[in-house]
Amino acid sequence: MTTIIIKELKTIDEMLESYDLLTLLYPTDFSVDKYKSLLAEMLEGNYRQVAAYEGNKIVGIAGLTIATKIWSGRYMDMDHFVVSRDHRSTGVGKKIIKYVKELSIQENCKILSCDVYSENFDAQRFYMNERFVPRGFHFVHVNDKNLDLKAHD
Repeated sequence: MTTIIIKELKTIDEMLESYDLLTLLYPTDFSVDKYKSLLAEMLEGNYRQVAAYEGNKIVGIAGLTIATKIWSGRYMDMDHFVVSRDHRSTGVGKKIIKYVKELSIQENCKILSCDVYSENFDAQRFYMNERFVPRGFHFVHVNDKNLDLKAHD
């Protein structure tokens, strides 16, 4: 494996490079146009991505949002964290997490959080090995009955 470089992505054009990798998580109803539209809306908030590059190719990605809640204060939430199938168990995920942990400290966040599907035991094990602890359940009420909430990849 060649050197893995971690970079922050802050523009739509930079983030669009991660589209193919994100289709592992969202294989249906996820077009480039939909992704671009979602990114435009998310960038109005405090959103960015962290990507792992091998050469010019993104092999890992995580979305980050900083916000504030009464119970935790300022926090960073990590979303849609995925590593390409052929780069799993090679340390790419650990490099991304290390970078994100350090970034959350630099951003004065009291906690770094993420959601994991209850049936995704590999991800749960990964996060627990990285010293994340489960602190409850994330409940959702689905208003859009066409929304696919099944875990993918």
